[in-house]
Amino acid sequence: MPKKNILLLAGDGIGPEIMAEVKKVIDWFNVNKKLSLEISEELVGGASFDENGTPLTDQVLFKAMDSNAVLLAAVGGPKWDDVEFSKKPERALLRLRKEMRLFANLRPAICFEELVSASTLKPEIISGLDILIVRELTGGIYFGEPRGIEHIENGDRKGINTHVYTSKEIRRVAKVAFDLALKRNLKVTSADKSNVMEAGLLWKEEVQKLYDDSKEYKSIELSHMLADNLAMQLVRNPKQFDVIVTDNLFGDMLSDEAAMLTGSLGMLPSASLSEKDKHGRIRSMYEPCHGSAPDIAGKGIANPIAMILSFAMALKYSLDFDEESDLLNEVVKEVLKDGLRTADIMEQGKKQVSTSEMGDAIIAKLNNKI
Repeated sequence: MPKKNILLLAGDGIGPEIMAEVKKVIDWFNVNKKLSLEISEELVGGASFDENGTPLTDQVLFKAMDSNAVLLAAVGGPKWDDVEFSKKPERALLRLRKEMRLFANLRPAICFEELVSASTLKPEIISGLDILIVRELTGGIYFGEPRGIEHIENGDRKGINTHVYTSKEIRRVAKVAFDLALKRNLKVTSADKSNVMEAGLLWKEEVQKLYDDSKEYKSIELSHMLADNLAMQLVRNPKQFDVIVTDNLFGDMLSDEAAMLTGSLGMLPSASLSEKDKHGRIRSMYEPCHGSAPDIAGKGIANPIAMILSFAMALKYSLDFDEESDLLNEVVKEVLKDGLRTADIMEQGKKQVSTSEMGDAIIAKLNNKI
């Protein structure tokens, strides 16, 4: 079996701790499933700034672009609050997304049956929840020009960010959403602010046009919803949705809201994908939805499951190991069913375990499958 290269970027805060558990899992698959996954590790974010004076070196960027998959844990923390904006840890993440052209961000919001009581919503509202948010990742207000802070008259200042989209950017991410819906429940909701934003109106028109012009998507039920209403509906009745496609800004907010429906950001992975290049290759990066959690870094209490499930997504979407991906998802559910919990999802009557103990429990379940 040919080797496949995975670049591990542990980053800051709890990143190194949760990445250590992923390394255990990768080693297990290499030994027991003969996957020939070759890993390398590099600095990113604040750790890279401390060592190299930049949150992302060109060398690491080029390595990421040549990898079959990139796993990134988390970047940032108060230690770097006073660093120049262009060198803040989070700029590494944005540069990776831009240079690797990772335009489609997939963020599942799945409520594990064993964690229904961890959500702040009523069990009947979120039990069985399985939503997939497809967020456009390289356009919109985060990348639009002009941008910056200007000095204006009377000693005042003006902050400028530009929300801009092209037809091509909208249609390509909508196509990802439609293609995923064909493999799920044939339902897509597109979120925008077409009532007050011209870019939002273009978004709605282009998504609809792609749907109307296609033959392969006719079995899909497409609806449009204003983003603020969708935010409300996610709390009121989240199970009305299946695949949600939206822009960079709204996707950022709506995906975090959807994640918290499930009870913990520590449980949810994400994938960011590029278009196919001329060689048919897709670049990809996988990361947990949570942040670097510097307040608990080094305490051994972080939840590694979102990082491990991010690797499960990499197995499916980038490495072509669907069966192995399904196996990993299955054993995570079994560990939760056994009552093991890290501090963030701890419940009365369950057993609290450390970061490494959760990883060891997943390995033990995998061993039972041999």
